[in-house]
Amino acid sequence: MTKTEALHDLAQKLAADSALPLRSANLVFGEGDPDATVVFVGEAPGQKEDELGRPFVGRAGQLLDRLIVQVGWRREAVYITNIVKRRPPENRDPLPEEISAYQPYLTRQLAILAPLLVAPLGRFAMNFFLPEAKISRDHGQVFRIGGQFVVPLYHPAAALRATQVLEDLTKDFLRLPKIIEKCRAIAAGTATPSAAPPASPSPRSQRKLF
Repeated sequence: MTKTEALHDLAQKLAADSALPLRSANLVFGEGDPDATVVFVGEAPGQKEDELGRPFVGRAGQLLDRLIVQVGWRREAVYITNIVKRRPPENRDPLPEEISAYQPYLTRQLAILAPLLVAPLGRFAMNFFLPEAKISRDHGQVFRIGGQFVVPLYHPAAALRATQVLEDLTKDFLRLPKIIEKCRAIAAGTATPSAAPPASPSPRSQRKLF
């Protein structure tokens, strides 16, 4: 089964799962290149995403598109999704039980995609991967969780509300190509991370690399 077929199968299972919350909203599964090096993960769809069934297509998505182009990429060459796959009412924050309900689907989605780098957007997405992290402190830093590289970024919606956040998000984005190069080298064993690995790492152990 190809990645595209596996993602289609997963989306069908997600759509048919009557136990999931927020089923009155439209499903927004994710889109992009199944072989993408980078997967961007937000928290949940908003109104425009709910209407179109696509992730990050509102004002925050337009900023994300501009940032992707600014580093010389194309939106079609990355993959974009959310933890929660349906819009919470009135664009409220997703509840812990909603995040927990959709977690197995995101976990499987990422396992299929197998990207080099996951970039959570905003604190809810960041804390899904890094429960102890703080977005103001850890944005733009590179972590490794088991074999997965993770670099949390500010959410584009937050950047639209604060000039300093926009500046920080832009700087972090501009570093992504070099971050990817270093992550590839670390994965290949041709570079050494600045932080020493834990003595007895577990599959879910996490540590800041650089």
